[in-house]
Amino acid sequence: MGKIIKLDEPLANKIAAGEVVERPASIVKELVENSLDAGATQVQVDVEEGGLNKIKITDNGHGIAPDDCRIAFERHATSKISEESDLFHIRTLGFRGEALPSIASVSHIELKTGTGDGPGSYLILQGGHVIQQGHSDSRRGTEITVRNLFYNTPARLKHLKTIHTELGNITDIMNKLALAHPDVRFQLTHNNKMLLNTNGRNDLTQVIAAIYGMQTAKLSLPFSGESLDFKIHGRVVKPEITRAGRQYVYILINGRYIKNYPIFNAIINGCHTLLPIGRYPIAVIHIEMDPTLIDVNVHPAKLEARISKEKELCGLIEKTIRETFHKERLIPSVKKNDKPKRPKSDQQTLDFSEPPLPQRQPEKRAEKINSHVETDNASNLEYNQTFDNNNHTDDNDKLVRAQEPRQYQEVIRESESITETIEQNNDLPTPDSHGDFNNDVIEEYTAHEDPLADSEPDSHNKRRMPKLYPIGQMHGTYIFAQNEEGLYIIDQHAAQERIKYEFFREKVGQTEHEVQECLVPITFEFTAKEYTIIEEYHDYLKQLGLDFEPFGQHSFIVRAHPTWFPKGQEKETIEDIVHQLLENSHVSIKKLREKLAIMMSCKKSIKANHYLRDDEIEALLEQLRLAEDPFTCPHGRPVIIHFSTYEMEKLFKRVM
Repeated sequence: MGKIIKLDEPLANKIAAGEVVERPASIVKELVENSLDAGATQVQVDVEEGGLNKIKITDNGHGIAPDDCRIAFERHATSKISEESDLFHIRTLGFRGEALPSIASVSHIELKTGTGDGPGSYLILQGGHVIQQGHSDSRRGTEITVRNLFYNTPARLKHLKTIHTELGNITDIMNKLALAHPDVRFQLTHNNKMLLNTNGRNDLTQVIAAIYGMQTAKLSLPFSGESLDFKIHGRVVKPEITRAGRQYVYILINGRYIKNYPIFNAIINGCHTLLPIGRYPIAVIHIEMDPTLIDVNVHPAKLEARISKEKELCGLIEKTIRETFHKERLIPSVKKNDKPKRPKSDQQTLDFSEPPLPQRQPEKRAEKINSHVETDNASNLEYNQTFDNNNHTDDNDKLVRAQEPRQYQEVIRESESITETIEQNNDLPTPDSHGDFNNDVIEEYTAHEDPLADSEPDSHNKRRMPKLYPIGQMHGTYIFAQNEEGLYIIDQHAAQERIKYEFFREKVGQTEHEVQECLVPITFEFTAKEYTIIEEYHDYLKQLGLDFEPFGQHSFIVRAHPTWFPKGQEKETIEDIVHQLLENSHVSIKKLREKLAIMMSCKKSIKANHYLRDDEIEALLEQLRLAEDPFTCPHGRPVIIHFSTYEMEKLFKRVM
């Protein structure tokens, strides 16, 4: 007699539940995804005791027809695919027909559903068996309640975590679903306490605010990009706020949350040198693509996916995020106050400023601004030359510098006057019925009506980094500077590290094909496997400037190397190249040069407890102003922080 038998239906469902229903959060995920596939615009999730006692999900989707209620709880019963070709263009979140029967096999389920046409249906199941069936009210939508989870599988119940841990997993799932579908209103309650409430207005910023708070949402930046095969959009939070874990980077493809290491790396590379080591951003990225380019049926919980043209997608993501940060001024402020409070009385604020200048003609204003820009450019050149030659400034230069802030204030007052004139224009954007402004209109208006737009090549850098006037130095480490916006504190080592990093990055990239002979050949020993791989890629290594010659059984010698290798570290750099080749069958020269530029910039920058002359401080600030990304050092540490004038006045109780 044979030993192979066919499992009965209840036992097969319990085995399937081991893959689909790992914990209460798995049930929430599967059932809410069913609600979204049903076209729901409102989904309410109520849980008790971390979901172990009760999970209730209510939606306003199209519901289940009476004839389909019992069939829906049978294995592999689904309305989302009907033939094999449907697997190649899946547009729904669920499609395999495993969720409902797997959940029903390990719990008690109560289902109320209706399509809005005629009476609804009522169904009660225990352990996958229908106990009671009847009619319910005719409300359109579905209400499903799951109780006594794992009541008939005590081994699974024993290995569940604490209530707080399971509730945290449920909250995480709901956050992901809310970020993936900002057009749906989600509510999550635990023991009648509201944990999540989104408004479903299709505003990703408001969803981020509901999850992480208003301050994080205000610091998030929108981004979007498009290629022939992909469309991406989302928001990434400024480097002022970072996290120690990777789980705050949300990758959403066609409305589905997935884990994808190459895409995650592309997002991190887009934040290159802006994040401290070991810190990660808060980011939400929506990716839209043809379903034929993605296979989501490679993981039991559908958390992983295979993507065609993945390299093209990663390049688009990295470029888009990098350009988004490059457009912003990333100077962290001690505290942001968009609408500072008025002082309680005139006695609390003492105004020592000069009386406002008389109104002038627009032509004269423009001449004044242009002449000031020319003066700035001339002084910038003088500062750079002074810093390079290490010359002292005389008393006349110090007197000119002391007068520059006042001249700058005059130009700012005139620019504010121009701005006031523009604001009186009737073509300004107006809020919609919800009180929100159309961002597209605002961006378009700003692009055409900027009276201070600079046509110089370095205008973008100068707008990102304001003109600063040095005050002094503290402990030979921090530079204090000011302008009309308040006080700035600059880490001199981090500032010069950023300047030199960008310099070395360009210089290293200019010596691609130059090779230098070694006075003494460098010898390397490898295992038999490594030796074989290096022989296979011999021509590729030769193109990089490394000619490996066999030298013994498992040894090579290198007689020449590229000139951009750091002196004294030639062997370590070659070993790094070989390691990349053995791991990835490819060598990223770009990464090697980045690593070299970071190392050289750190070693050659000003150290702490090093006092600078006034002219050196001015030259350093001006060079920083012209840097491509002047806000962080190559390791991601901040270079400059800002104290607004309002915050300074608040500290001294000039305003309350």
